[in-house]
Amino acid sequence: MSQLSNMEITSFYILRALFFVSFFAYIFYMVFGKNKIVSYIATGFLSLAFLSLTFNLLIRTYAAGRAPFSNLYESLISFVWGFVVIYLIIEHIYKLNILGIFASGLSMAAILYASVLPKEIEPLIPALQSHWLIFHVLCFVFAYGAFALSFGLGVFYLFLYLRKKNLGHLNPVILEELIYKIIAFAFPWMTLGIITGAIWADKAWGSYWSWDPKETWSFITWLVYAAFLHARYNYKWKGTITAILAIAGFAVVMFTYFGVNFLLSGLHSYAK
Repeated sequence: MSQLSNMEITSFYILRALFFVSFFAYIFYMVFGKNKIVSYIATGFLSLAFLSLTFNLLIRTYAAGRAPFSNLYESLISFVWGFVVIYLIIEHIYKLNILGIFASGLSMAAILYASVLPKEIEPLIPALQSHWLIFHVLCFVFAYGAFALSFGLGVFYLFLYLRKKNLGHLNPVILEELIYKIIAFAFPWMTLGIITGAIWADKAWGSYWSWDPKETWSFITWLVYAAFLHARYNYKWKGTITAILAIAGFAVVMFTYFGVNFLLSGLHSYAK
């Protein structure tokens, strides 16, 4: 085993530990009085986890000689990277530290799942040897990361709605508005992801669109969030329905990302 692969393995173990500590620090912050020092510790460990994940991806990129987007392991840790960076920005702007429980918990769960996936670096198949792949996947990294955060906000909204009580300065009105803003941010990224994917498909297979299962479900996901934004802008849908749609939309995202890979065959089956 090469020194470089040992570095990647060590980095991955450190990464899991940092997410673990961050998750329980956020729990401690919520349960025991929302102490600012504990908040800084939790965010600090999550930030260190993000830096460790960035280092892990850089090692992977150097070792493979390409962007780390060729299989489920690589794409999953890339999506975690996008999710965490978006959350850290939102936490910094809105000071909603309590949402770190969801961010660190989901990231930890994804990393634990990634740890049991095949990690071997394999040569890219010809269809993936394109710069369009990088643009295509990066767009979805930011889109899916933001959609995941909107899902977490939707869950928190329903929790507060059912409790009929705010959680510190966290209240349903702020959460509902933030859900809308995050989905509005994610939607153009997903649109660009579909467009760059179509260009890539034309370069690789000679057709912009072939109704491959992944393409079809990506389009369905796009329609779901387009309907959300349309209803919000034109019909002023607000409140509980916003949270429900954010949760439902992310369920479609999860099927598009995981379900299609394992249940349906197509041009994107390499992600298995």
